[in-house]
Amino acid sequence: MRRFLLLDDTDVQLAFATHLRSLREQAKLSRAALAERSSVPAPTIKKFELTGQISFRQLLLLWQSLDDLARLYALTQQDALSTKIPSSIDEVLKDGL
Repeated sequence: MRRFLLLDDTDVQLAFATHLRSLREQAKLSRAALAERSSVPAPTIKKFELTGQISFRQLLLLWQSLDDLARLYALTQQDALSTKIPSSIDEVLKDGL
């Protein structure tokens, strides 16, 4: 039985921000140090960590500086992610949400 999570874009943005902030803190990097390493300005990093808002290119630069970019790329290569999205409330209810 498939279960659907009720996530919106903000939830996912904040999850990415939380993940990268956690990695930054584990690496004991200040925002300024990460800015130097990634070429993403420190104020942009702060805004991202607080709101989840950032350009896709800057997200990739931060990810590359803190995590394995291949892990993010792998998300685009998995057939398992191509599950059918329900097109009606009846389909959602049928799958037992």
